[in-house]
Amino acid sequence: MNDLISIYNPDELSIDLLYSILELRAEVFIVEQRSCYPDIDGRDLDAGTVHLVAAEDGKVLSTVRIMDIDGGTPRIGRVATAAEARGSGIAGELMQRAVELCAPDAQIQLSAQTQLEGWYGKFGFQRSGEDCDDDGIMHLPMMRAGQGIPA
Repeated sequence: MNDLISIYNPDELSIDLLYSILELRAEVFIVEQRSCYPDIDGRDLDAGTVHLVAAEDGKVLSTVRIMDIDGGTPRIGRVATAAEARGSGIAGELMQRAVELCAPDAQIQLSAQTQLEGWYGKFGFQRSGEDCDDDGIMHLPMMRAGQGIPA
């Protein structure tokens, strides 16, 4: 599946690709999960943001966004997978690649939906705070300690 995965800096995103990424995120987060929130937050085109995309035949199947990738505390988010691609392992491959793209000593942050705590745990993330309601969906903060940094 690795041949389906591409990595883009903001200036490498075509209008069509960015539209497809935003369309998938809207389908998953806003329509499917019935959470009306501003997914377009102004961070997708920031310097230091990277998009991982798994696509096949021009259709975006899964996407992950890393913000502040060059900083000491990058943040992974906007992990979304199309319904027809779930269970295929593609989201796991994207997450693994996202972790690998961050500096080895970086402490990586993310906000996970509570039911996905175990899934993110497979990639070395651990709970780092209390559950909170984020636009009607329970989330928890998680952190992945960098190499050489105690968990």
